[in-house]
Amino acid sequence: MNIKTSISIFVIALSSVLFSFTPPSYKIALLKYNGGGDWYANPTALTNLASYCNQLMITSIDPDYATVDVGSVEIFNFPFLHMTGHGNVVFSDSEAENLRTYLMSGGFLHIDDNYGMDPFVRPAMKKVFPELEFVELPFDHQIYHQVYDFPGGLPKIHKHDDKPAQGLGLVYEGRLVCFYSYESDLGDGWEDQSVHKDPQSIRLKALQMGANILKYAFES
Repeated sequence: MNIKTSISIFVIALSSVLFSFTPPSYKIALLKYNGGGDWYANPTALTNLASYCNQLMITSIDPDYATVDVGSVEIFNFPFLHMTGHGNVVFSDSEAENLRTYLMSGGFLHIDDNYGMDPFVRPAMKKVFPELEFVELPFDHQIYHQVYDFPGGLPKIHKHDDKPAQGLGLVYEGRLVCFYSYESDLGDGWEDQSVHKDPQSIRLKALQMGANILKYAFES
């Protein structure tokens, strides 16, 4: 066998390996809850975030996200749950227990305050983890330095009450199980540009932080 033939065989074999490789595939979900709050806010947000990650990172996230009830066993099919809205959030005892079991079993919840959610989401999550309090994550936490660096912590996307953006967390047995983006509104930054007309630089920060959250959730 001559050298040219050997190289050709190697190239064919390498091509076969490369084309047969598929990155990990993930399906993420939007959390549906009771109480009257608009859990369905930002309908294009998760689709755009998934598409951004697929284009800029080696991911294969299904842009067609699922919608799951907080009390359903279906939540255990997804490594990442996203929760948003503007108003009331109510968990029944069984729903709180279901979400607690999911998070204790390795699941991850991202709560994004779309404005006005804070007074309701805190008591709801207190029902899930009575023994835990939300704590502000330090700026050197891994979630801010996964793919993109955010040395100042959570980026500010929308003005809201003009308070500083805060990245809050629930930590169970040393693991961050819930990340709560407060006074930031990442989801609005993930939405189609035509919805909120945010500058591209602001949308990019939101998408980059979202990519960090997803990567952290998948690998933690």
